[in-house]
Amino acid sequence: MLSQNAIKELSIKNQTREDNIAREYIQHLFLSALYSQKGSDVLLFKGGTALKTVFHSPRFSEDLDFSVQKILSKDKLDNFFLGSICRIEQEGIAIELKEAGFTSGGYLGILSYSFYNFRGEINIEISLRKEEFLQKSVTTIVSDFLPAYVLVYLSPKEIVKGKFLALLKRHKPRDYYDLYFILRHPELNKFVDFEKISEIKGKLLKERINFKSELEILLPISHHIILKNFKQLLIKEIDKHL
Repeated sequence: MLSQNAIKELSIKNQTREDNIAREYIQHLFLSALYSQKGSDVLLFKGGTALKTVFHSPRFSEDLDFSVQKILSKDKLDNFFLGSICRIEQEGIAIELKEAGFTSGGYLGILSYSFYNFRGEINIEISLRKEEFLQKSVTTIVSDFLPAYVLVYLSPKEIVKGKFLALLKRHKPRDYYDLYFILRHPELNKFVDFEKISEIKGKLLKERINFKSELEILLPISHHIILKNFKQLLIKEIDKHL
């Protein structure tokens, strides 16, 4: 298990709260354990946590999101997650699959964890909607938390597409930040959908969101400066791609 002192040092290094580091540690443990299991490569990691884990977004994320290349039964999904939990428990961490079941269009599991004085929950959301063939990518994740491990993720093009759809549906501050990150990322911004980004700009101009209240918790202190006029900065980035 990562020591309490190591968590404190990483929080200082990353200019963030210790509970963000603790949660990210659990996320890495889960992903490492998940992709060590045979057949798990049909689960394609995506979303905001994938942007952080694979593409090094500075934004800390709370959930684990996946798409699937083929439909899996609830028993199969549960077995993948319970197998990962068993591996995490070997680290001396109290963790359980609090809830698990199908939803409309997907599967939702809630991981509850506790170690040292850290307690929290991580939502695991899997999209089971029928889509065209999804392309996967494979990479090796090197982190401060544990030995390097292999991770399977949704293609960058599909990750960007998913973030655009999520933003248009939810309009959350974190989704707008992810758009900002994508627009400034040399590998990801080539997949920008110009029609959708124009629609997003129209919605953003009408927004009266307090971006600072949510994002300052999830961003390193050195990034807080952009939150003072984040809406204007994002519009500026959008205009570069129109």
